[in-house]
Amino acid sequence: MLEKELQDALNSQINQELTAAYNYLAISAYFEEENLVGFANWMRMQHQEEMEHAERLQTYLLDRGGHLELEAIEKPRSEFSGALEAFEFSLETEQENTRSINALYEKAFRLNDHATKTHLQWFLTEQVEEEKSVEEVITTLRMIGDDVAGLLYLNDKLGERKHDESEEA
Repeated sequence: MLEKELQDALNSQINQELTAAYNYLAISAYFEEENLVGFANWMRMQHQEEMEHAERLQTYLLDRGGHLELEAIEKPRSEFSGALEAFEFSLETEQENTRSINALYEKAFRLNDHATKTHLQWFLTEQVEEEKSVEEVITTLRMIGDDVAGLLYLNDKLGERKHDESEEA
């Protein structure tokens, strides 16, 4: 059985993951409206990943005898000055997720909950990948600058992203 403090922290992290998913869904719509369907695809894949993260945490919480308490999610930001600003906002979202997961891990460590620490290990590794993938797009967008051909090339490349089946493991 989970301690109440850890149950509350897991519920908070689930809400954090759902908030990130909601943000990515809104950013995807922004890119659709801008006719950048490759960028929109990339953000939809991020949305799916965040939903899977929330579900993974929910399953763990319930498997440990915890109680799920979903919170309201704020309206996501949906307007940006361009692709770079949208990806910078995405990086902020991922960095907030990382801070939140780190705090959750610290709490599990302090409470000596080895099962939760082990479960969270996957999330710690995943966040390194999440931040890196967003940072790579930001770096490319900065190199592209105002080059429309470069933006369209990146749009095509991001449109090739498929759902990662290993994510579900």
